[in-house]
Amino acid sequence: MDEDILTTLKILIIGESGVGKSSILLRFIDDSFDPDQTLTIGVDFKTKRLCVEGNNVKLAIWDTAGQERFRTLTPSYYRDAQGAILVFDVSNHSTFSKLETWLNELDTYSTKSNIVKMIVANKIDKEKREVSREEAMNFARRHQTLYIEASAKTRDGVQAAFEELVHKIIQTPGLWESYGSNVQLGNKDHEKEPSSCSFCGLV
Repeated sequence: MDEDILTTLKILIIGESGVGKSSILLRFIDDSFDPDQTLTIGVDFKTKRLCVEGNNVKLAIWDTAGQERFRTLTPSYYRDAQGAILVFDVSNHSTFSKLETWLNELDTYSTKSNIVKMIVANKIDKEKREVSREEAMNFARRHQTLYIEASAKTRDGVQAAFEELVHKIIQTPGLWESYGSNVQLGNKDHEKEPSSCSFCGLV
């Protein structure tokens, strides 16, 4: 089935410890949620096939530890990434405040100047919010990133976050194509016949 894949994309999930990065990844990969999810040690790595608007892609997703003592491990993992999901916890304003630091780190270590960035406001299922939707959206606009609200616990926004990120990546010229590639984006037949996409329907 790999011959049907348009490309393999490297995606990073970054942010402070405890914001739910691993829970988002687990929800996306296995559609499950573990309330006792342990903190990531170093870096975790998962792959998944995804169909976005007729394009079959393989995602190589790197979940990086948010703890300071592991930060020296992460610079090499920024290399060649086409997309980055920056996660914060809406019930913890300090994790939102740290997004500036994570964006700076991303700009410092990323080897692709046009890497697609998305801010994910996680844990919207929590009753008490410390970061409003308006404040977070204004921050995203200021830094020209995509923005989505999500809950790994309830599934809200998780699938959409990855789909929107991938859509933006494959629409960004020069970000992922191999030189000399004659691959055509999209599949007009797919619009008439959704079943022609072998990975559609994967959750």
